[in-house]
Amino acid sequence: MYFDRKDKSDQTLLDFYQRLLFPRLVEEKMLILLRQGRIGKWFSGIGQEAIAVGATLAMDSQEYILPMHRNLGVFTTRDISMRRLMAQWQGKTTGFTKGRDRSFHFGTQEHHIIGMISHLGPQLALADGIALADLLKGKKKATLVFTGEGATSEGDFHEALNVAAVWNLPVIFLIENNGYGLSTPVAEQYHCKNLVDKAAGYGMKGIQIDGNNILELYDTINALAVSLRENPEPVLVECMTFRMRGHEEASGTKYVPADLLEQWAIKDPLNNYERYLLEEGVLTEQQVTKMKVAMHAEITSGIEQAFLDPEPKADPDRELADMYAPALSQPVAPPQNALTPNLRFLDAISEALRIAMEQHSNLVLMGQDIAGYGGAFKITAGLSDSFGTARVRNTPICESAIVGAGLGLSINGCKAVVEMQFADFVSCGFNQIVNNLAKTHYRWGEKADVVIRMPTGAGTGAGPFHSQSNEAWFTKTPGLKIVYPAFPQEAKGLLLAAIADPNPVLFFEHKSLYRRLSGPVPEGYYTLEIGKAIRRRNGTQFTLITYGMGVHWAIDYLDAHPELQATLLDLCSLQPWDKAAVKQAVADTGRVIILHEDTLSSGFGAEISAWIAEHCFELLDAPVLRCASLDTAIPMNKNLEHQFLAASQLGQKIEQLMAY
Repeated sequence: MYFDRKDKSDQTLLDFYQRLLFPRLVEEKMLILLRQGRIGKWFSGIGQEAIAVGATLAMDSQEYILPMHRNLGVFTTRDISMRRLMAQWQGKTTGFTKGRDRSFHFGTQEHHIIGMISHLGPQLALADGIALADLLKGKKKATLVFTGEGATSEGDFHEALNVAAVWNLPVIFLIENNGYGLSTPVAEQYHCKNLVDKAAGYGMKGIQIDGNNILELYDTINALAVSLRENPEPVLVECMTFRMRGHEEASGTKYVPADLLEQWAIKDPLNNYERYLLEEGVLTEQQVTKMKVAMHAEITSGIEQAFLDPEPKADPDRELADMYAPALSQPVAPPQNALTPNLRFLDAISEALRIAMEQHSNLVLMGQDIAGYGGAFKITAGLSDSFGTARVRNTPICESAIVGAGLGLSINGCKAVVEMQFADFVSCGFNQIVNNLAKTHYRWGEKADVVIRMPTGAGTGAGPFHSQSNEAWFTKTPGLKIVYPAFPQEAKGLLLAAIADPNPVLFFEHKSLYRRLSGPVPEGYYTLEIGKAIRRRNGTQFTLITYGMGVHWAIDYLDAHPELQATLLDLCSLQPWDKAAVKQAVADTGRVIILHEDTLSSGFGAEISAWIAEHCFELLDAPVLRCASLDTAIPMNKNLEHQFLAASQLGQKIEQLMAY
């Protein structure tokens, strides 16, 4: 292995050595603890340390790094204490996640490190968002994100690199090609000769380097970071290395040919660099011994202190509270003497976005065709003229990467609103929503300040892929807020509240209401409370609980049957939802129908019905009935669609309830 020191001083070379040695000694200690049964699992990065250490040394301390689960050297090089790291690994209260997550699944704003989730690829898009936030703020910074050769097979890899290339984002995508994804060799992971060859397909630079040579690693990443700060663009770097231990220790390495392990043992990054320094006279054997003694003491002390740290005490109230970042509890009233002109549902949403862009200078809108074209439904028309295409951004067709970029923007101090062209397409970004957005605050206390606008619902003959009511996909996921307004006034006030809220909010907009429904909407900035229901009608015979289009179906039916005296409760929000208002409405009539456009089985009405049965049983005079759409996909033909929708069954359900 050839080392080129260039203009580095002896002290710099020694500093590099110490940074490289420390994580190796930690790794060796972990293997001892594992054999002693004091820890339960360990993902070893032995033989790969030069990548994490060299790349981290090459980046500015205020630049974000997004490492993987073998990149211990990132954390130690950024001077996170051994005690804090061990507390994290052992699930102690003093760890970064308070025992809620393990290993390196955490982030720390103090050290500008954003940890991974187990799905590997999604973190690449977060790097896009972080880098975009720096560009929008005029900061000359680069972002470094790690991935493995196995994760390059994921769609998230393609999406993130494509977005970074299209937007010229200063991101260094670093592949640690260590030969195996668990037991799967590279020959079964990809068919190209080198992963770095993929860079050309995205129109970006690609560089392959020896991942075991710390000086080559440092010099390459440092030069790239310097360049990207002045001339933003993404770069793909493939670091050739090898995993000398099992995927995790229990899996072993029996599937690896012995001669391959021998070949790579000769290329050990620490041993080779140490030998080089000894030969150059920069380092002595005595210094090595002295360093190891001091480091062993530091490591052992930190570990033993962490073992003594307290275990988390189970507190359901605290756990529930920590699912969400604190949000403003009091709604903001409209300006005094504000006029309330009639606006279409669509225009109320457009006005809310315009006001939010003025209110929050760090707000970024992202979606397919939302800039000059104005979006599929023209809701964002004119916004790019007012606020520029840097903040009103057309995106490639890659929902996962854009949701992930939204989280990256939030991490780096911005707000994001992502428009799904149709709510149906959110399935392509599902993992980012339910595993990244929803869990981030609970796991390590970081907000996920992202709103996802969801044009939803049937009634336009658009068929199975453009008409689904898919709110129930998300209502069971802790950490998300779900909003579903039925009138223009609520659409504006709740959207402004969602954008102000630091938590991830899915904002459902029934597209059949966009142009056919108008109503009074106060001018100016105001917010409504998320989780607060509205009584639309008061009656004594029965209660209708619904939301979205269901509110209008209920109103139309009740208007057509004035003999019926019903209480009509519009939930407005589904997570959180207004349990107190539901209980009062049940108490007022004793008979309940829950109406929604979604299919019957496991729709959100099932949750409300179960809650009423559990908490309001003594208030009921009849079984709770659900009126929902057929348990089929949504047909395109108008006659079939009408038969499918819950509205076609509402009269029969009311008759059934009244006859009980």
